[in-house]
Amino acid sequence: MIFGIDVASMVLGGIAGGMVLFIVSVGLAVTMGLMGFVNLAHGGFAMLGGYVIVRAMNGWGIDFVPALALGFVTIAAASAVCERLLYARLYTATALDQVLFTIGLVFIMIASVTALVGPENQQLVLPPMLRGQVNLGVTQYRTYSVVLIAVGIAIVVGLWFGFERTRVGAQIRATVDNRRMAESLGINVDHLFTVTFAVGSGLAAVGGGLGAEFLGLDPQYPLKYLVMFLIVVAVGGLGRITGVFYASLIIGVLDFTLKKYLPQGGTVFIYGMTILLLLWRPQGLFGRAA
Repeated sequence: MIFGIDVASMVLGGIAGGMVLFIVSVGLAVTMGLMGFVNLAHGGFAMLGGYVIVRAMNGWGIDFVPALALGFVTIAAASAVCERLLYARLYTATALDQVLFTIGLVFIMIASVTALVGPENQQLVLPPMLRGQVNLGVTQYRTYSVVLIAVGIAIVVGLWFGFERTRVGAQIRATVDNRRMAESLGINVDHLFTVTFAVGSGLAAVGGGLGAEFLGLDPQYPLKYLVMFLIVVAVGGLGRITGVFYASLIIGVLDFTLKKYLPQGGTVFIYGMTILLLLWRPQGLFGRAA
């Protein structure tokens, strides 16, 4: 029975971590699939959102849910401005130019946060209702982790509905599959880019705040987790909401398990498996072949 409880706790912990990976990474998957833009600064928007959320709670006394909404709106608006003023100028540039630009943007974000707030890790103080444990029948588990799982499921259902059952979702899917044809049908691709980029960055901000309690939050956040976000996107497939969701769960459970039993080098197995997978299926485990 103890073994069963241990397995249940391990799976739940991995799923909770996977949900944070999904919330942060799904915007990157969609924007890279839609725009064809190598945006290595996506984790930077997640970090900035996390700082807005944590500082709003700790410094301004704003409740958890309004702080999450504030982080989403703030970063979505800021990223929309960045997309129009900066990113749009490089849509036709080479991948190398895009990489250099976005990694430079990451270093600007890191330096700015360090100068304004400091290099210390930011502590997310959870409200009383999210502390402690909840009885799930088979085991007692952290209330906050269960809430993360519920929030992640709600977001993936909302995104799936938005992409599969709305006019805007149909336009995004059409543009991902064939941008030139979408433009010929009268779709305003520039406007679609801005809206999608803003929503994706806003979700990353929410993920940065939700994950601050166990991933940590400091100025090095974009560099520490960049590879993991890219792995999720590569495994899930560009522009595939459900693919990124499944990939996040798989990687979250693997990462949680490997860190428990192989804390000194377990992540190497994830990197190795990702390389083998991409050699076998360059479009990712859940993506479609070009």
